[in-house]
This record gives sequence, C-alpha cells and structure tokens, in this order.
Amino acid sequence: MGMAASHNTDEDLGTYDYVVIGAGSAGCVMAARLGEDAAARILVLEAGGSDRSIFVQMPTAFSIPMNTRRFNWGMSTEPEPGLGGRVMNLPRGKGLGGSSSINGMCWVRGNPIDYELWSALGAEGWHWANVLPYFKRLENVPDGGDRRGRDGPISVSRGCQSNPLYQAFVAAGQQAGYAVSDNMNDLQHEGFGPMEMSVGRGERASAAVGYLRPAMRRKNVRVIQNAQVDRLILDGRRVTGVLFTRNGRTMRAQAGRDVILSAGSIMSPTILKRSGIGPAEELKENGIEVIADRDQVGGNLMDHLEIYLQMECRQPVTLFSHMSPLRKALLGARWMLMRDGLGATNHFESGGHIRSRAGIVYPDIQYHFLPLAVSYDGKSMVSGHGFQVHVGTKRSKSRGWVKLRSADYRDLPRVRFNYMTHPDDWQEMRACIRLTREIFAQEAFAPYRGQELAPGADCQDDACIDQFLKDKVESAYHPCGTCRMGTDDAAVVDPLTMKLKGIEGLRVVDSSVLPQATAGDLNAPTLVMAERAADLVRGLSLPSAEDAPLLADPNWATCQRSPHITRDYAQDRDTLRAALLENTKTPKNNQPTGE
Repeated sequence: MGMAASHNTDEDLGTYDYVVIGAGSAGCVMAARLGEDAAARILVLEAGGSDRSIFVQMPTAFSIPMNTRRFNWGMSTEPEPGLGGRVMNLPRGKGLGGSSSINGMCWVRGNPIDYELWSALGAEGWHWANVLPYFKRLENVPDGGDRRGRDGPISVSRGCQSNPLYQAFVAAGQQAGYAVSDNMNDLQHEGFGPMEMSVGRGERASAAVGYLRPAMRRKNVRVIQNAQVDRLILDGRRVTGVLFTRNGRTMRAQAGRDVILSAGSIMSPTILKRSGIGPAEELKENGIEVIADRDQVGGNLMDHLEIYLQMECRQPVTLFSHMSPLRKALLGARWMLMRDGLGATNHFESGGHIRSRAGIVYPDIQYHFLPLAVSYDGKSMVSGHGFQVHVGTKRSKSRGWVKLRSADYRDLPRVRFNYMTHPDDWQEMRACIRLTREIFAQEAFAPYRGQELAPGADCQDDACIDQFLKDKVESAYHPCGTCRMGTDDAAVVDPLTMKLKGIEGLRVVDSSVLPQATAGDLNAPTLVMAERAADLVRGLSLPSAEDAPLLADPNWATCQRSPHITRDYAQDRDTLRAALLENTKTPKNNQPTGE
C-alpha cells in the first residue's frame, strides 16, 4: 500500500484532470492553456488571496504591494556570508498573479542567446528558434514588428519618455562607444535604448489579468484562494493528488492526469521536500520519509544583484518635483480618471545591456535608468533632484540553496543565495560601477550632471568599491534554478516533458526549472517557459521560427564594447554553444562550506 491512504482530511474535493499548485506567473499560464480543452477540469490552489487593489493595478505604485504582507510572503535570507552576514529582503508574490502582481513590470525577453545557453546546458529543445514563437503567442505589442506578438494575453507598452534624462542616458551610452537599439526585445538586445513594461491601457498587465481571469470565465477552471499546500499525495512514486489547508480545515484534491507544481523558485522545492522528494539527508533530518533522493532539489539557486549609482541633477527636471503629497495626489487622481500620466508608468523607460569585459559573448550587465534618486522599495529618497541607474550582473556564478526549516507547512523555508561568493562576481560588479561612471561622464549628461551621490567621487580603489558593494548591493528579485531542467542525471526536471524525473504524475513549471538566469528581468522568460511547457504537457508544439537571428558583436573576443552588433550565429550554433559553455565554466567547489 502506498502513502495515498494514510491522510486524514476534513474534506475531499474529488478528482480534477489537473491540479495546479500556485496562481503565480507560470500557474496562471498553465491553468489558462490547459483549460482551453473544454473537457478538462482544472483546479488551481493559491496560498494568497485576491489581487484586486488599486496599488496592484497602478504601475507607479508597485513599491506598495511589494512591501505589503497581503501580497508578499515577507521572506528574508539567512545571513549572507559573501556580504558580511547581511540579511537580504526576499519579496515573493502571494495572491493571484504571484510576483507578476508585485514586480516592477520591466518587460525584458532576455537576449536570444540566453536560450541557446539554456539548450547548451542541457535544456534540450529550448533554443531561441523554438522559444520565439511562444513569445509571439503571449505578447500583445500593438505596434510591434514581425518578431513580436500582437494579440497575446500580456500587454506590453512603452512609457512616453517625456523626461529628457531618458534620452540623455541612451545618448551617453552611444557616446561611450556602445550600440543603440530601437527595441531591445526584438533583433538586437545588446546596447542602449527604450525599455518596455507589462502595462496595458495604463494598468499592470499581470498573469492574473491576462491569463487567469479569462480562464475562470470558461467555468472549467476552479480557483481556490487561501489554500496553503502541505504536500503532494503519493502512491509509491506516482503523485495522485495534493493535501492542503484552508481556514484551518485539511483538504485534499485528486489529479487524474497531473499535478502541476508552479509555486515558484522558493516554494516549489519546499513542497517537494515536504513530500519526500529531495536530498535524502535533509529529508531525514526533518523526519520526512524519502520517496526520491534528489540532491539538486532546492540547490542551484541563483539571482540577479544590482547596485544604485546616484547622481545629483543640476536642473529641476527629475521626478522629485512630483514627490510632495499634493503632487502625488494629483498624479493619482489623473490616473484614476484617465489611466495615463506618471501613474501609468514604472518609470524605467530607458536602459541598456552591455558586456563587462572582452571575451564575454553577450551582455552580462543590465541597466535600468530612473530619473529620481530613491531606493527600489521607495523607503528612502535623496532630498533633492537626482537620477540613478540600477546596474547589475546577469550571470553570477555564485549558487545558493533553499532548505526546510521544518516539516511543518506553516514554516517558511531557509534561503541562502551565497551572493558574491565567487571571485568573478567581484570583478564584474566593480566593472558595473566603473563603466557606469564613464557613461555618466559623457557630454549628453553635461547639462544635468552634479556631484556623484553614491558611491561618491572619493570611492575609487577596489577596496572602497568592494565595501560599498558589500554594504549596498540589493537583490533584483529574480530567484530561479532550484528544480533545474536538463538531460543530465543530476537535473531535476525533464526539459522535453516538464516531468519531475523518476516521479509519475508530476510536472514542475515555474522559474525553478530555469537552468540559467537570463540577461534581464525574469518575468517574461518565466511566462514564455510556461507557454511552451503548457504545449509540452498537451503533446503540442508550435513550429520553430525560421527567422530567429542570434546577434553578437563580431569582435566580442577582443573588444568589451562596439557600436555594431552584427554577427548572426544562427547558422553557426555549434561555435556559439562552445563559446557560451566556456564563459560559464566555474570550479565545482566554489561555495562556502557548512551552514
């Protein structure tokens, strides 16, 4: 007899074809796409509640839900050894839409070469020509070109770029010798240009808005909110259902076909471990029966770090003019009436992607420019006109973990990223600061540029920069990788089916399966992964794109920057893959030992 018969429950919800755990970005996609089959019955279990709030809808207000316990699990990391023991904030979305309801809405597909790297790392079938059709399926970009979607569930738009500092940033990048791209989500990702955001008609375009609500209207998709999953129900090595708690009642739901685990990069490995799937030693320490010894469940955790470089602005053109209570009220009133103006933007309207040094194939540094000097969470602001850039590296070699605090579903897990524990991270983050200073020193900023506010003009040598990084670096909130997909034996998820290897009836679909973080914000890649995964679950596949260029600087091996990103590797993927794998090489034992 398997484990399935041993659970005492207050209520049995019966059998659904699919039970989806988590109504975050990926779970919303899965529920919507699997629900397109009118005969399929789908149950979605979400630990949080409704996403209906003006602060979720209104793009400029995103720091509010990000810091509200109603919409955020309120996690923080274990002390980070590479940052002098700092405890870092770890906001994760809670409620319909998940993190797509609290994120900064930056819409960044990543570089097409990101997906070649996924494929090279063992995510078979996930190269750019296979992924591009799914980006087109999910996007609604009204004036996009041939490689953009026009009628998908997620609205993508640009801000009106009325502030002159946005153009100054792009012009300064060009003056410093970098390429300019008129659309970094189309042909050419590398360079400087306007940014896009997941905003439609002035409102946040979350996965709940784009996918889940239309799916719920079809009546074959049922969503239960405030349902906190305890563990999977297994019969031998087959997942047959889910055990969860709602309003103090223990409930169960059976899955006729599959359970889809979409609880995110932190909670998906946690649920697997509570269910007996994970590193055997850790499970035993927590009194959990080992069903499947999977060493990498909860391992391989990666993230993007960023630092703010802040400058004083000598002209009163920044957003500081709108920070008084009266101006904020007027801004909000206009948005309420018209759904436009400064309330309808995330304010990240220009940015860039560059390489930290020669020998890097494609960008490993990202810029988000902001015409205000303020912290990302909105809690601290420079008292005066200023501007800043958020800059960080995209392919850190440091890896962390997610571990159980206990077997109790009410206990959030322990999380440690091991930020900045690989020596290459320090080299790349120092480059972020020095290359940014060079950009801010260009002629385009001459009419605006005042004193450097952070880190400050006197902070020049490596020791001072390293201390600034250790004290001030922040997460960009892009955790992924804890249930890595790949063809090697150690990988957790099969990239051809999204099945958890060695377990029947269970698919994992969320950012935990990504084998490598992309060169940009993570929501768009998570959604496109889920779009394609939904087809893999259904045994479907869109035809590969015939026109899927892979552009890079022809002189990347010897030059750190170029105004011309013209080499197309689409016909020479073997050479590209070899170079990518060389870039990602790292010693196997680069992490700190012990707890």
